[in-house]
Amino acid sequence: MAGKTDAPPSCTVCAVAQAGRLQYEAVLFAASFRAANPDFAGRLVFMEPQPGPRWDRDPRIAPHVRALLEQEFGAEIAPFESTVFGADYPYGNKIEGLAALPARMPFVFFDTDTLFLDSLARVPFDFDRPTASMKRDNTWPEIQLYGPGYTATWKSLYRKFRLKFETSLDPTQPDEHWERYLYFNAGWFFHSDPQKFHRYFLKYSREIRDAPPPELVCQSLDPWLDQIALPLVIHRLGGGRDTIPRGLLDGAVSCHWRVLPLLYARESDRVVEVLERVAAPNRVKKVLKEHEAFKRMIYQRRGHKVRALFDRDNLPRREQAIRNRIKKENFWMR
Repeated sequence: MAGKTDAPPSCTVCAVAQAGRLQYEAVLFAASFRAANPDFAGRLVFMEPQPGPRWDRDPRIAPHVRALLEQEFGAEIAPFESTVFGADYPYGNKIEGLAALPARMPFVFFDTDTLFLDSLARVPFDFDRPTASMKRDNTWPEIQLYGPGYTATWKSLYRKFRLKFETSLDPTQPDEHWERYLYFNAGWFFHSDPQKFHRYFLKYSREIRDAPPPELVCQSLDPWLDQIALPLVIHRLGGGRDTIPRGLLDGAVSCHWRVLPLLYARESDRVVEVLERVAAPNRVKKVLKEHEAFKRMIYQRRGHKVRALFDRDNLPRREQAIRNRIKKENFWMR
C-alpha cells in the first residue's frame, strides 16, 4: 500500500527499543498507541539491536519487558545487527534498524519518547512523499564567524550526493536564514519502503561521517548526524516539507515529549491525562516503576510539582530556561 489514506493505515508503526530507558519508554509508547488506535490494522514493531562488537553490553530488551510488549500490546520485536554504528552513536539505531522491516511496506518511524493522543487515521499520509518532524530549532550547522554559511554548508552535501540543492530551498525564507534550508527533527518520519529508505539513510550518514565535505570541517556531527542525513534522504525520495498538515503529528495525534520533567512543565493537560491513564494499569505500573524517573515523576507525582512551577500560557521562550528552573528545584531526571 502507498499513497493517501482515510482509514487507520495498514502500515508498520515502528520505534527502536533496547535495554535501559528506551525499553520503558517503549511500554508507554505501546500503551498509548493501542489506546488511541484500537482498530489499527498494521504492525506495531520495536526494532531491537543485537549483541555484537559495536556494543559493550547486551542491548536487548529485558525478557519481562519484552513479554509485556508482546503479550499486552501485540507488539513485534524485530532484531537487527549494528554494522556501522552502535554504542558510540546510538542514534544510528534508527538508521540501521529499518533494515529489519520488510520492503515495500509503508512505515512510520517514531522515537520511543512519543505519546499517542488520537488515531493515526486523522493523518493523511502520502507514503510516496516522505517528510519528517518540523518541530526543530536551528541546531545545525553552527555557523562560524568566518563562514562558511548555511548555503555553502548545505550545498556541499547536496553536491556530494548529486542532489539538486535549489529545489530543496524554501523560497519564502531569506538567504542565510536557517529555515530556508531543508532540516528536520528525526523524531518521526515515514516512507513507502523501509528498505529503500534505509539504504540511502545508511549510505548518506556513513559517508558524511567518514568523508565529510571540506565545508563541514568545523562542524560537530555528534549528535546531529541523523538529522544532517535525513533531509538528503527525504529529498532524494521525492519528499519535502509538510507533505502532511502540521499540527497532527507533534500536535493533536502525537506528542514527542522527550524528557518527563519537560512533559510535565510544558505539555497540555490532555498529554498529562493520557500519560497517567495509560501508565495506571498494574501490569504496566509494575514494569515502569523499575525506572527511577518514571517512578518519581508519574507514580510519586513529582511531575505535578514540576508542573506547578510553570504557567503553560507564559512559558520561557528558551527550553534551556525551563530546564534550568527544573534543575534548580532538584526535579530534573531522565
